[in-house]
Amino acid sequence: MERAAVFDVDGTLVDTNHLHVTAWWEAFRQAGHRVPMHAVHRAVGLSSSDLVAHLLGEDRDEDRDGELSAAHKALYGQYFDRLPALPDAGRLLGRLHRDGWKVVLATSAGGAELSALRRAIDADEAITATASADDVDEGKPAAEPVEHALGLAGVPAERAVFVGDTVWDMRAGSRAGVRCVGVLCGGIPRADLEEAGADAVYDDPAHLLASLADSPLA
Repeated sequence: MERAAVFDVDGTLVDTNHLHVTAWWEAFRQAGHRVPMHAVHRAVGLSSSDLVAHLLGEDRDEDRDGELSAAHKALYGQYFDRLPALPDAGRLLGRLHRDGWKVVLATSAGGAELSALRRAIDADEAITATASADDVDEGKPAAEPVEHALGLAGVPAERAVFVGDTVWDMRAGSRAGVRCVGVLCGGIPRADLEEAGADAVYDDPAHLLASLADSPLA
């Protein structure tokens, strides 16, 4: 029977979370909002619209949400040519592909950003499909991104594992009915990932690769 390994990308396979924090912080600052970086960090992993709503609340001027998202996109885009993959990210995907897993990316990124992330991972031959922000109506923590990824793989939830670095990932995977694996390289504490639904937690892709035999991806 076929199996699917679904991966978040930012903070899970590519070391970008703090670049996003800096870009969002500057976007908010330019628009006259003082949002602490630690709060931005906790919100990374949400879609742009959900992140703005989460951090600024319902009393904000919603007409300016698009400006904030555009500013973040422009600021973050400066890093596209040098996004750093996390240790053994590409090797992990390649190993799972050789072991018979269908590898699918489920990410809030799309367009040029997604292309830059895939270049950083450098494992296109191992990736069966990608569920991007362009393909779904609701981002994480809704189940839709993970469910869409499973649909692309043609694999039921009980034959899938979702790997991510945020509580939003763990909640999305849990709502989709898949087993969830957390990684600490996005900067979210182990206890928070476990509380949100992680069945197992590893340091980073290299640690997961070294521990495959005893992991949910065995």
